Amino acid sequence: MNSGVPGASSAFGRAFDLGSLKKPTVELPAEAFGLVTKQSNLVNEVLPISNASVVVLICWSPRSAQSQELLKVVAKLQSEDSTKSWVFASLDVDTEPEVAQALQVKAVPFALALIAEQLVPLFEAMPPIAQIQSVIEKVLTLAAEKGVGQAPAMDASTEEKLEPEEEAAMAALENEDYEGASAAYKAWLNRAPNSNIAALGLAQVELLSRVHGLEFGEVLARGAVEKTDLALQMQCADIEIALGEYEASYSRLIELVKIVDVDSKKVVREHLVGLFALIDPADPILIDARKRLASALF
Repeated sequence: MNSGVPGASSAFGRAFDLGSLKKPTVELPAEAFGLVTKQSNLVNEVLPISNASVVVLICWSPRSAQSQELLKVVAKLQSEDSTKSWVFASLDVDTEPEVAQALQVKAVPFALALIAEQLVPLFEAMPPIAQIQSVIEKVLTLAAEKGVGQAPAMDASTEEKLEPEEEAAMAALENEDYEGASAAYKAWLNRAPNSNIAALGLAQVELLSRVHGLEFGEVLARGAVEKTDLALQMQCADIEIALGEYEASYSRLIELVKIVDVDSKKVVREHLVGLFALIDPADPILIDARKRLASALF
């Protein structure tokens, strides 16, 4: 779906979250959830609000640490907005799977806006805070043009400046043009080889391209049976990253490394190292996975 918000859909800048399979206790203050959205209040309460004010809805899961961080960030942005021109809401996809399905949520965290009862995808994963604020300002401006809410007062001196290649990549992603987005990030890396954001953006685009069009449930079910099929297992690992299941993805490929031949080990290792690029280097999940990979290889 083309959101019509420049730089909104797939606003990259950090890796997908993607949490773990464990269900940790969620310890967040009540204000971090905003208007809690459920099947029982979506039609009668949340959607009607969007006729007067933009609703920024964060779809999250207790399994995803990054989801919880995004809740806190958006709640803080909303509380600091003196105009109170938009409403912050949250949806727990684990407890409300029917609503998540209706909203076409495929990965968490996922942000969307409700404008006059219409859905506008904003971003996946966890962009930098300045970029989140920029996206919200753009969607408020778009909504005001449609007669919903009011546009924010824009300060040109503080407006985020994007690299031209990043703007090109985001424009390509608006149309699901992964090849074009990849080319833009590669051009950025050619110009600035040490840009972490460009490298991360490229890794994310490549992941999105690989999982685009896959039936997640079907592929994962096949992967549970055909455990030595390299291509299939790497697809499963990609899907688990997109679903926020870092630990499961890494473990799948590390176990595969242990049972395949020497040539296949190299293929799996290279794919796994590419997936390592989609997580904070300091994340304990990644540190543990690197140790287990080294042990499996040597």
